[in-house]
Amino acid sequence: MELAIQQCGGAKIVRPEAARIDAAVAIEFKDLMRPVCAEADGRILLDLSEVQFIDSSGLGAVVAVMKMLEPPATLELVTLNPTVDMVFRLTRMDSVFRIHATLDAALAQDAA
Repeated sequence: MELAIQQCGGAKIVRPEAARIDAAVAIEFKDLMRPVCAEADGRILLDLSEVQFIDSSGLGAVVAVMKMLEPPATLELVTLNPTVDMVFRLTRMDSVFRIHATLDAALAQDAA
């Protein structure tokens, strides 16, 4: 797994370049996110546009990443496909994470 990372205004956009975040890659995902979280001081937008599937291990990894952050840094989710979105809603993680339909919508909130 690789992460595409770019800075856009006050937000750091992180896009996993993988179709799945599951038990096979959950630890690698957390390890790759560790340095991103260590230097974060604002919003991290986790762009899941390429992720087609997430299981409980992947969900746990995303939660672990959120817990790595020191305030005022925040983790927000962007561009979830219907399957991934359903996992977050069924587990009620949509009440834990701020979820944006599109990257543009998330970035517009940064400008507001």
